[in-house]
Amino acid sequence: MPSSPTPTWTVGGSTVHRIDETPLPPETGPWLLPGATADVVTRHAWLRPDFADHAGTLRLDSHSFAFEAGGLRVLVDTGIGNGKTRANPAWHDLRTGYVDHLTAAGFPPDAVDLVILTHLHTDHVGWNTREVDGAWVPTFPNARYVTSRTERDFWAGHAMDAPRRQMFDDSVVPIEEAGLLDLVDVAPKGTELTPGVRLLPTPGHTPGHIAVELTGGDGRTALITGDCIHHPVQFAHPGIGSCVDIDPEQSERSRRALLGSLAGTDTLVLGTHFPPPTAGHVITDGDTYRLLPHGATHRVDQEDGKNQA
Repeated sequence: MPSSPTPTWTVGGSTVHRIDETPLPPETGPWLLPGATADVVTRHAWLRPDFADHAGTLRLDSHSFAFEAGGLRVLVDTGIGNGKTRANPAWHDLRTGYVDHLTAAGFPPDAVDLVILTHLHTDHVGWNTREVDGAWVPTFPNARYVTSRTERDFWAGHAMDAPRRQMFDDSVVPIEEAGLLDLVDVAPKGTELTPGVRLLPTPGHTPGHIAVELTGGDGRTALITGDCIHHPVQFAHPGIGSCVDIDPEQSERSRRALLGSLAGTDTLVLGTHFPPPTAGHVITDGDTYRLLPHGATHRVDQEDGKNQA
């Protein structure tokens, strides 16, 4: 069981829970976002100490988000998973308390109704399944698993290397064979999946990548980024992309469009890989943006003379 309460945020009467899996090791940042060099990161005092250390090393996490909407218990992305053979040593054969954390938040696996997969990468689909008697079976047997049709169709026609094929075999194919995976055609301006939950196309990292918008009863919204934005440094430098972006130029366009649409609004941004405090609001900072952590106040930092929180 978790040693501390599950972090939560309230959006128009809906409570969003962060379901922690594991912090990612320091070497993740230079590999994942090679453009986010120490020199680039240390220019932005607002990233420290939460999102980066004083040497410019990025902090990143693996977690999911869970909430209730439209009478359904919803989970967005399922992390890396336990006991899985992975090429990345930081993801290989994990043993975390993810299911305990999920259950403690009020979302035991049998009670989850809807699992939304922002895309089909290894660290977003791992807990789709768990091992039972030597076989990979759906972790959420009563849930409808949903992803973009464009996403699944892309990977179906993609020449996969052995590690990616392994991931599909243990984390995607079993839910397809169980008849639990639903493919959704996501419209250019978004598609409502269930009342209060909207899928927004944010292609580039993968062709069918989606972000997830939650709208509460009072009209307030939250936006779960998936991997359209991996880290808050990309608010200041939207041109910094991931080493595994399928289409880097499209990824940047999606990121800039998303940040532009969120800047100055009260939409709560929840980063799928953002370390604590994880959530905040997009504000303009010169000709780009920054993340103002939820609950923080806007002030002027003497260290670099810029607006900081």
